Amino acid sequence: MTDLNFPTDSPIEHEGELEMRRRFPSSYQWDEYNIKGMVRNVIHPGFARFIEALPFFFIATANQHGHCDASYRGCETSKTGELLPPLKVIDEKTLIFPDYSGNGLYNSLGNILTNPHIGMLFIDFSRRTRVRLNGIAHIFDATPEILQIWPDAQAYVQVKVEQAYGNCPARIPRMALI
Repeated sequence: MTDLNFPTDSPIEHEGELEMRRRFPSSYQWDEYNIKGMVRNVIHPGFARFIEALPFFFIATANQHGHCDASYRGCETSKTGELLPPLKVIDEKTLIFPDYSGNGLYNSLGNILTNPHIGMLFIDFSRRTRVRLNGIAHIFDATPEILQIWPDAQAYVQVKVEQAYGNCPARIPRMALI
């Protein structure tokens, strides 16, 4: 694990967001009070139940130069055909998810190694609900405990939560999983 001194995500907002709010006023009036009410630095129990129940999620990572990559993460199945969880919430500040061998490019893991910031997006298309989570990610080799949950995992990613918040359902298409 490379320990680079990256600043943590702002728990509230940054200058780019403030400038865009000035340029494109909205009917929503964001201020420090209502943003603090929306953006938390923990995964509250309702969010934990929501994200653990989904069969997939999306991650965004960037390398040390800020070049971005987005990735889909979905469930694997056990040898008996049971869906394995795509992630586990460990506590209010921590979640983990497995990494499986894929095409060998290691876009996401390579980015995390050089820049630990991660963005995660969880969408339930049937209920038109979404949650965003941002944090600091670290990569670990799969342990016997991890292999009990995800037998084919080669590694796992641990995310320390810095921001967790619900997001409006606007423009989320209603879809059902088949």
